[in-house]
Amino acid sequence: MSARTLQCSGLTRSFGEKLALAPLDLCIGPGGVTGLLGPNGSGKSTFMRCLLGLVRPDAGSVRVDGVPLKGDGVRIRKRATYIPGELHLYGEMRGAEHLRWLLRGRPRGALTRARELAERLELPLRRKVRGYSHGMKRQLLFAAALAPEVGVRILDEPTEGLDPTRRGQVLELLAADAQRGTTILLSSHHLGEVDRVCTRLLFLNQGRLIADETPARVQERATRLLQLTWQGSVPPGLKELPGVERLRIDGGRAALLLEEADPRPFLAALAAREEFPAPTGLEMGNLSLAELYRDLYGVEGV
Repeated sequence: MSARTLQCSGLTRSFGEKLALAPLDLCIGPGGVTGLLGPNGSGKSTFMRCLLGLVRPDAGSVRVDGVPLKGDGVRIRKRATYIPGELHLYGEMRGAEHLRWLLRGRPRGALTRARELAERLELPLRRKVRGYSHGMKRQLLFAAALAPEVGVRILDEPTEGLDPTRRGQVLELLAADAQRGTTILLSSHHLGEVDRVCTRLLFLNQGRLIADETPARVQERATRLLQLTWQGSVPPGLKELPGVERLRIDGGRAALLLEEADPRPFLAALAAREEFPAPTGLEMGNLSLAELYRDLYGVEGV
């Protein structure tokens, strides 16, 4: 297996009777940014921790940057960087000291690079970490994770808690890193934050991979999704109107996946049918992640 690649086969993990990760087969890279998306509890963090050996899989095999997962995963963690989803930092350390601690064991140049990144993100490195905001702590971890020269980065919610300006900076830095050949796997539960830098999107739900798509494909399908609402119940017979590929009804809401992006032929056919009352609401192409899961993939993603 080539370097700068993430691969797993039959990867499975349960916690008691709860299946956190179903048998999963994936190959990611080399190069590019892959987004791992899903609601809380979908298995994103478990999958990432299994790749690094931080959580021992129940079954299956893993290779990261050409190295097989064995024992506690130390060999893999030397060849990859990681941002955990949880923030556990030492508040009494100053920012600069914490960077040094996070990068212990890495080549000396990594610390220099981390300080440059922290300054670019305007982090107060002389201040104690206990005075940092949630977003500043996240950026400190990001600077440490992006600094070492490695082939793989595994980042769990790297933009969580950041304001839009800082979020944009982080994503730009990741895109530039990927252009240099680094393979990046990042998780999120916000589609709009990552689809502009990702070349591939993996959607997890209840530990299972339900879709493997390009951002362009997801966007194309989203532009064909028409959402209509009525007071009371949805009138019967919508599925028989021309241009409807799939219909999903939830109370007084109907989500229609149209065959074409132009909704006008369908809306004209709807208006021509006198037995259909006029809808009280109409929206097209504006999807949250939960709506995308429910209306494109037919599963609940809340």
